[in-house]
Amino acid sequence: MWSKIAERLSKFPARLRVARLLVELGLSITADKKIMCGPIEMSQARIAEAADVDRRVVQETAETLMEDPELYKIFSNLKPAGPHLGTVARYLGYGVVEIWADPHMAGILAAVTALISDEKISIRQAIAEDPDLVPEPKLIVVTEREVAGDTLKAILKVPGVSKVSAY
Repeated sequence: MWSKIAERLSKFPARLRVARLLVELGLSITADKKIMCGPIEMSQARIAEAADVDRRVVQETAETLMEDPELYKIFSNLKPAGPHLGTVARYLGYGVVEIWADPHMAGILAAVTALISDEKISIRQAIAEDPDLVPEPKLIVVTEREVAGDTLKAILKVPGVSKVSAY
């Protein structure tokens, strides 16, 4: 998906920064060119500030994305993914396992969740970072409690996994 967006906006680096921010945050564009986070309208000035561009670039980006039917389908249907529990897990009594692996290899999530399930631990959340948006993407698994060291060692043996961290 990201390569298609980047290809269409490559002549406009500032617009590309805005589009990237919209994708990362799950912000959508409405038919009347409003940028929304779920049901909340976002200020174009604040989006411009976050993307380090002029406010007019945000408006131009929305117009550009609306003019392209294929891109409009994407950007009009984006939704925020919800809370990322990994950053607050310790306060909730949850465990977190971060896994760095080949993002193009199939079956890693399935293998990891099977290993955690074998330990009779419930998974509260799993987030796989997009390799097109994050330079070193990882799989973040939030569990109802900490995962045992033996399970972490088994996760490290899953084909494609290069590094595991738990907290």
